[in-house]
Amino acid sequence: MGKRILRKIDRYMAANSLVPDEPVLDSQSFPWVADLEANWRDIRAELEKILEFRDHIPRFQDVSADQYRISPDDQWRTFILYGFGYQSELNCGLCPKTTAVLQRIPHLQTAFFSILAPGKHVPRHRGVTKSLIRCHLGLIVPRQREQCYMDVGGVRCVWEDGRAFVFDDRYPHEVHNNTEEERAVLLLDVERPMRRRAVVLGRISLWLLKRTAYVVEARRNLAHWEQRLQAHLAGKAGGAGG
Repeated sequence: MGKRILRKIDRYMAANSLVPDEPVLDSQSFPWVADLEANWRDIRAELEKILEFRDHIPRFQDVSADQYRISPDDQWRTFILYGFGYQSELNCGLCPKTTAVLQRIPHLQTAFFSILAPGKHVPRHRGVTKSLIRCHLGLIVPRQREQCYMDVGGVRCVWEDGRAFVFDDRYPHEVHNNTEEERAVLLLDVERPMRRRAVVLGRISLWLLKRTAYVVEARRNLAHWEQRLQAHLAGKAGGAGG
C-alpha cells in the first residue's frame, strides 16, 4: 500500500512539475548550475585534499545500509556535506569553498562527493522521491571517459571535468566505470520546481522521509564516521605538533 501511495504522489508531482518529466533535464533551466561549473576547480582542489585520507571516507553502505543491495563492496565511497537538509559541520568545515557554493543553491537537500573505484559497476536502481532532482558535477573523470558513464532511463550520460548534468533519479539508472582510473563527482539533490500545491506535498513527503529509519540511521552512521575522522585529524595535528 505504501508503494502504491508513493507512486500516486510521484505521478501528481510529475504532472505539476515546472520542468519536463524526462530522464535528463536541460541544465540551463537551473541558474545555479553555471555557478557550480564556474567554481569546479576550487571544489576539485578541496576534494583532492579529502582524498589524502581516503581510508577515513566511508563506503556508501557504511552510511546508508540500504545501499548494500547495489554496492556490497568497497568500491563506492561518499564524503557527505549535506544529507536530506542536515549539514555535516565537520565535513563542510573541511571544504569551505565548496560549502559556500552549495549555500547559494536554492532548496538544496543533499550534497556529497561520490567516488567510484576503477571497474566499479552500480546496478540499476531508482531514487526515493520525485520531489527531488539530482545533479552531478564532474571533478575527476577517467581519460577514457566514454567508458565511464551512467544510463538514466535509456539516456547515456558521460561525465566531463567541470561540467554538470541534471537528471531525474526516479528513472531507473546504473553506472559503469569500465576504466582503470577513479571517477569522482559532486552529487547533489535539490527540490524539483513544481506548482505550489505540489511543492507543499513534496515538502511534506520529505518531512516524513526524514523521520524514517532510512534517514535516521544514516544520520547516526554519519555521526560515527565523523567521530572517526575527527580523531584521525586530531592525531595528525598532534603528531605534527610533536
